[in-house]
Amino acid sequence: MSPDGHLQPPPSSRMPRRNTIGSGSASSSRPSRSLLRSHQSTFQPADDTAFAALDDDILQQAEAIRRERLSKRVKAQQPPADVTPLSTKDAEPEVLVGNLIGEGHVNYVLMYNMLTGIRTAVSRCQAKIRRPLTDEDYTAANKYSFDIVGNELTPSAKYDFKFKDYAPWVFRVLREDHFNLDPADYLLSLTAKYILSELGSPGKSGSFFYFSRDYRFIIKTIHHSEHKYLLSILKDYHAHVRDNPHTLISRFYGLHRVKLPRGRKIHFVIMNNLFPPHRDIHETYDLKGSTVGREYPEEKARENPKAVLKDLNWINRGRTLELGPMKRALFEEQLRRDTKFLQSMNVMDYSLLIGIHNMQRGNRDNLRRNTLRVFQPDFSSGDRPQPVRRKMSLMKAQQAEAKFLRRAMRQSDPRELTDREADPTAALADRQHLVFYQDEGGMRATDEANGDLDTIYYLGVIDILTPYNSFKKVEHLWKGMSADRHKISPVPPLEYGNRFLSFLYASIRGGGGTEKFKPGADKEKEKTE
Repeated sequence: MSPDGHLQPPPSSRMPRRNTIGSGSASSSRPSRSLLRSHQSTFQPADDTAFAALDDDILQQAEAIRRERLSKRVKAQQPPADVTPLSTKDAEPEVLVGNLIGEGHVNYVLMYNMLTGIRTAVSRCQAKIRRPLTDEDYTAANKYSFDIVGNELTPSAKYDFKFKDYAPWVFRVLREDHFNLDPADYLLSLTAKYILSELGSPGKSGSFFYFSRDYRFIIKTIHHSEHKYLLSILKDYHAHVRDNPHTLISRFYGLHRVKLPRGRKIHFVIMNNLFPPHRDIHETYDLKGSTVGREYPEEKARENPKAVLKDLNWINRGRTLELGPMKRALFEEQLRRDTKFLQSMNVMDYSLLIGIHNMQRGNRDNLRRNTLRVFQPDFSSGDRPQPVRRKMSLMKAQQAEAKFLRRAMRQSDPRELTDREADPTAALADRQHLVFYQDEGGMRATDEANGDLDTIYYLGVIDILTPYNSFKKVEHLWKGMSADRHKISPVPPLEYGNRFLSFLYASIRGGGGTEKFKPGADKEKEKTE
């Protein structure tokens, strides 16, 4: 532990982060559009007669754009005579896990709008010069309106929708300074190809997970209450991440909202994916320290190797975290700091997600393909959003920054990586220097002499956006009437955190075991005594 209180990792070489943007000068304000355009962007006709009020030239311009795009699509579908068409196998997009979201998927429009908004919002923020954060940055939000015509702030898009980017400067600082993410890599991973894979949430929240194609990032839909709560604790979260660079808590890279015309508002966050793209996860556990109703049926688990198991499965299978003295001390200390922070934020219902990879078993079960690809954005197609248009009145340094960022995205060659290039740790470079992610993106098990064992743990604290509010208090009273009120999931934050720590400390080799946490264990102990 360093004098400033930070945890210190075992000796390892830190991979330097590439800097793809330079410094620039202060941004200048853009002149606004005419009053006609501002009214047009917010006008929503209620019936057919309202369309007659629009100017004829605007209608003609929109129709001309539609015809031009249709013509481009027809030409794009006809391959040149001297070029052999690619096979269906080569042209078929692939994802590493989950269900591919393509043109025909029910959520394709939502996915397209999400990625278009992310691309525009993040690019505009990155093109500005760095400046110190202010208190207003934690509550700031930028709004964008997208349509088929486009305007000076947003490119043209296939669909009409509105996008909101929350606290953009704060998340930029988090990504660059604390999470070691390169801006171009971040945009490449999410938006170089408009392809995601979808996986329903294993929890009861009703949220959905959308994985980036390279499996590095997760786009998770959240409830409005969770979005409000994240904004309310964002300043404290930023301070905790700054003071605890090796934190196990989920890493939030962005908070956004998308809204379709006459549709509901969908809030979502962009997070890190704990699990690697190149390793099979043979067992997955979600541990809270609660043992009432916390068991996944073993007969179903045998049929589904990807099932997320729970506390009672962990206990009944006799699992332990195999950590030697050095890693155990680091893990327990960081877990204590993170839990103390969550208690101070009045949070409960969080858990430790653990993915276990057996190195002897390796990837022979083919639970996840280990081929990594990089992709190039398609700027030639009329269906893709074009780079943000900028006026000559902007400072040259800003133009250079934005141009450099776009060039870096274009120069990503769509090819399968060769054996020399296919370094499985390349996609994990942003966390190689962290204590709990330096062993191929995870933490390798060790013996009592701190020697390596044949198991890698991929772990982190997830679901930290549930405060102990009045609803949870009622749930605590209700469930406490039919079960041990100290072993149910909804308990006050202080008790929840202490139980969480006790369970995980006992789960480590030499920690005393977790049998005492099973329901009825206290009564059986009293009978034996």
